[in-house]
Amino acid sequence: MKFNELGLEEDLLKAIKRSGFEEATPIQEATIPLVLAGIDVIGQAQTGTGKTAAFGLPILQHVDVKEEHIQAIVISPTRELAIQTQEELYRLGKDKRAKVQVVYGGADIRRQIKLLKHVPQILVGTPGRLLDHINRKTVDLSHVKTLVLDEADEMLDMGFLEDIEAIIKNVPEERQTLLFSATMPKTIRSIGEKFMHEPQVVKIKAKELTTDLVDQYFVKAREYEKFDIMTRILDVQAPELTIVFGRTKRRVDELSKGLEARGYNAAGIHGDLTQQRRMNILKKFKEGRLDILVATDVAARGLDISGVTHVYNYDIPQDPESYVHRIGRTGRAGHHGISVTFVTPNEMEYLRVIERLTKKRMEPLRPPTEKEAFIGQISSALGDIKDLVEKTETEKYEKQANELLEQYDAVELVAALLNEMTKDDASSVPVKITPERPLPRRKSSNKKFYGPRNRNVKGSKRKGYYNDRKNGRDKKYDRSKRQETGKRNFTIRNKKD
Repeated sequence: MKFNELGLEEDLLKAIKRSGFEEATPIQEATIPLVLAGIDVIGQAQTGTGKTAAFGLPILQHVDVKEEHIQAIVISPTRELAIQTQEELYRLGKDKRAKVQVVYGGADIRRQIKLLKHVPQILVGTPGRLLDHINRKTVDLSHVKTLVLDEADEMLDMGFLEDIEAIIKNVPEERQTLLFSATMPKTIRSIGEKFMHEPQVVKIKAKELTTDLVDQYFVKAREYEKFDIMTRILDVQAPELTIVFGRTKRRVDELSKGLEARGYNAAGIHGDLTQQRRMNILKKFKEGRLDILVATDVAARGLDISGVTHVYNYDIPQDPESYVHRIGRTGRAGHHGISVTFVTPNEMEYLRVIERLTKKRMEPLRPPTEKEAFIGQISSALGDIKDLVEKTETEKYEKQANELLEQYDAVELVAALLNEMTKDDASSVPVKITPERPLPRRKSSNKKFYGPRNRNVKGSKRKGYYNDRKNGRDKKYDRSKRQETGKRNFTIRNKKD
């Protein structure tokens, strides 16, 4: 179904068109009409299926931009997801001039308070920081018409239930409530019964991946090693058409500039680029005038590009569904594809989750040596020279060629040509890639946690939290509060780590 059939207003359709999307995903098609009608919705869908737009578009349509009150609130489990959600809602609401802000822990709360004085219509935030702002009276939720609980199962796993309940107490009872979760355990259903009014359930089956035509590899490497290893792999594998995925816009900018600095024909796309710039880059890539496209998940979503031979996941995605979407860009129409995922030692559990979803084990790939990368470059250059000779009218240049042969040895001329058509080794052109915030530790399968200094601290559900069994309730110590209050913070580690 096309977006213009879903009852969305013109300003939103412009933003959707600018993003390059035409057809709604299943979760969007099922959810948007219900939310527009004011119905409470429980949506079961994985991240990467387009659920942010599924709730974001109808919320933006309901927003009154003349009203300077928070009219919708989105609660997200992690800082990364909160930022991503805010960015997408801002982009979709740009033509309508809707104000969207985000608050999360680990950042300067004073700066957030200053920004909140310009009251947004939509506020996105993590539970702990939202509650902090409520207690400080720096946000007023008394005019909220729509409440969204995003990734509800993950929030419960992280021990946020009490925080969520405390936030909901500050939101009017007469409201629309939307809940999205990848799984639907009893605790999620009980939240639906407690805080929602006759919710409609929308269940989207997780997309299965056909892996027969995609060879999947992973490279275990430290963050600072990844770029040099990737460029050497590019030299060895010599891909025809490649997409490199980065987690953030800054990452995309740095990767594309770094690849260009080392002589690769690359460019990056993300949400901050103008539509014209984005379309020009995609046109060059589709026509084969650009070898490497660097992109964020959001920028690459909905793109229909054929002929991609390789996909490189410079950053492993936080959720397995995004991985499915990424490597689905290659191995199309009967053609073979290759995917390579870079994973740091503390991200290996994310890799195992992806393998369980795809039902295919990734093969480890040994990083190439400098010599192997050079051999790969020479092999690629020889192929390019052969093609060049075949399509060149050599007779036209015979006179100049003979003059050069009188001045130089033939081997010297060919060697100079090969030198021009190959690149320096990875380490010879220094490129600085800013380290990104590491992914949070995945929940342990045995659910046993302990504190490094106090072994009697048990039952923690989240880093920085512990259970006060004596009083029969959870006590929470937040790092962001440590600086403000001077109270000691407890760090909880997974026993397996």
